Amino acid sequence: MTPDARPAARDGTPDGTAKRLSLAALAAPDAPDAPDAPDAPASPEAPDAPVLTDIPVPGGSLRMGEWHPDAAGMPWLLVHGVTASHRAWAWLAEETEVRLIAPDLRGRGRSTASVSTASVSTATVRSGESGETGPKGSDATGLARHADDLAAVLDAKGVERAIVVGHSMGAFVAAVFADRHPDRTELVVLVDGGLPLDLPAGMDPRAAVRHVLGPTAARLDMRFETVAAYRAFWRTHPAFLDREDPLLDAYFAYDLIGREPALHPATSFAAVEADSIDQNTGSAIARALERLPRPTTLLAAERGLRGEVPPLYPDLDALRRAHPSLTRVRRVPHVDHYSIVMSAPGARAVRDAVRDAVRDAGEGSVETG
Repeated sequence: MTPDARPAARDGTPDGTAKRLSLAALAAPDAPDAPDAPDAPASPEAPDAPVLTDIPVPGGSLRMGEWHPDAAGMPWLLVHGVTASHRAWAWLAEETEVRLIAPDLRGRGRSTASVSTASVSTATVRSGESGETGPKGSDATGLARHADDLAAVLDAKGVERAIVVGHSMGAFVAAVFADRHPDRTELVVLVDGGLPLDLPAGMDPRAAVRHVLGPTAARLDMRFETVAAYRAFWRTHPAFLDREDPLLDAYFAYDLIGREPALHPATSFAAVEADSIDQNTGSAIARALERLPRPTTLLAAERGLRGEVPPLYPDLDALRRAHPSLTRVRRVPHVDHYSIVMSAPGARAVRDAVRDAVRDAGEGSVETG
């Protein structure tokens, strides 16, 4: 295993370009220390709330949540799903004491960098064992742009190398990050994402977005009078029925921007569509999955986005055959696409998968069961 990552000041970069934010600043609609952030309603105080920082990237900044910032050992870089935010990892933060670094991807949460600026890049793509990594510099777009943003986050936090964990679309970003920045990646855990989905033959890529996401995508064009109304909307979702959890309350409140009575999700459908199309048809993920330059684990949920069976990845044996470089493939029982990260049992499964992958990397073993 690689030794502990180089320590960094909690304030971010040595030259102070990363800006720390207080919880009060996050909650205030017109917070003076975050003038460029979207307006947002007051959020309920979350247990074990993260330290918040704004990280400069081309075209704006990324809001980053960091749990246990003073913890020793190699950090985990956490990459959320297509309409989510860093708050999706709050359950994992309660199940481990390691340093967790979790940005809001551009176009999500409180990040001001938009997907429309994806063609603008100054991030450095380091050459590594995987060889050519595709367009670099100003040509980076889509998942590659997100991957290079993650490298900028590690730079800002003084981290040379991390364990990379991605959920849903974030798993695709994690795979691309490992391919473009192999020397920054210790190992990768893909959580119910990262591998091509089995879509109906001939389906238009744009139609596939709404086909897969369903009400998760439909809400992006909706307006809500209050935070409580938005929370009530999610209580009708099959994956969240009968789930009362302060972490869920905080997650959904953070998801909103704007002002009452016209609150709306921070993520735009245009951003979701652009990234989903690149996820399903782009060259960056195809290159990454062909090479898998770092030990890579897949965790697959037992149920899908609506709590249904079959799940997103119904045939794990087929995935093993299609991607023989996967180090480990594992089904997680009793969870759906959301609760595999946004619940205590799911978070424990992710934590244990990382621990097992670390152990295997140290012992040089491979398991696919």
